[in-house]
Amino acid sequence: MCIIKLSEFRLTKVFQLAEGNSENILILAVETSCDETSAAVVENGRKIRSNIISSQIDIHKKFGGVVPEIASRKHVELIIPVIGQALEEASVSLDQADAIAVTYGPGLAGALLVGLSAAKALAFAAGKPLVGVHHIEGHIAANYLEHENLEPPFVCLVASGGHSHIVYVADYNRFEIMGQTRDDAAGEAFDKTARALGLGYPGGPLIDAQAKKGDPFAIDFPRVHFNDGSLDFSFSGLKTAVLNYLNSNAQKGIEISIPDVCASFQQAVVDVLVQNTIRAAELRGARKIALAGGVAANSQLRNCMKDAAEKIGADMFYPRPLLCTDNAAMIGAAAFYEYKRGNISGLDLNAVASLKLGTACG
Repeated sequence: MCIIKLSEFRLTKVFQLAEGNSENILILAVETSCDETSAAVVENGRKIRSNIISSQIDIHKKFGGVVPEIASRKHVELIIPVIGQALEEASVSLDQADAIAVTYGPGLAGALLVGLSAAKALAFAAGKPLVGVHHIEGHIAANYLEHENLEPPFVCLVASGGHSHIVYVADYNRFEIMGQTRDDAAGEAFDKTARALGLGYPGGPLIDAQAKKGDPFAIDFPRVHFNDGSLDFSFSGLKTAVLNYLNSNAQKGIEISIPDVCASFQQAVVDVLVQNTIRAAELRGARKIALAGGVAANSQLRNCMKDAAEKIGADMFYPRPLLCTDNAAMIGAAAFYEYKRGNISGLDLNAVASLKLGTACG
């Protein structure tokens, strides 16, 4: 069990808010699930007072991907200065925060533990409630920061380097996974393909830029759909098809058009993401579709999903690119709705690297 008994004052405050109290609630949030050290102050789950992000991309770029041990050590260096800067930029003291929120999974175990340890220390020292947040729930909540009128229910595609999920958001705290990857996540496929093409890391933005100069139908790469009607994804075969194409042409001495490969690969990923998400929306009768996660910043995905949504009469929502990446503001937004429900974590809350969406911390 990780639910602790709050003070009578805190419980009263939570229940008053749940009943419609207009008092502003400030959440200090921490996010260290991968290679971004981030802290933010979020007001009422919708307004960003500050959102400090220290990225490690330049450090990991030479390795072609994130090295967990290096990421963890860098988080240790940065976590306290980043939290301090977030409070300073928001003009908020630690005492003024109503709760401390933190990502506790999924993610890299070592990286998660750094943020979790810092958040628990702050919560204990300041006598504040601790709110553990699921990373994917945070990505979904990024849309609330961008679109103040967006409310559940809606269907959300969460696509990033570690996740490819179609989630039916029934309520702020209720989620149904309608589809997910059975192997590589979409962002992971982008990174591996970019590495094979010698483009560098991270692969998503680099492939997107190259694809703008290429023909998306130049190469017929596979689109995987399952015969059982599942909305799950599989991108491992697509990645292998790209590698086979590159190797085959290299052996034959045929010149390869990198823009065409990027455009054709990207279109294959986008087609499956869009088709499955639209099917999910139709199955639930949803008239709102949202995007979240790093791949949600992809220009082709946004354009194709918007066109497909219009055809079924659904409205389209997605965050600005900065909020698609890992950041603490989205964790603060998600934590606000957990806090309203009285979902408070204990100081024994631990990092869960493979945490499933919908797993309660209590």
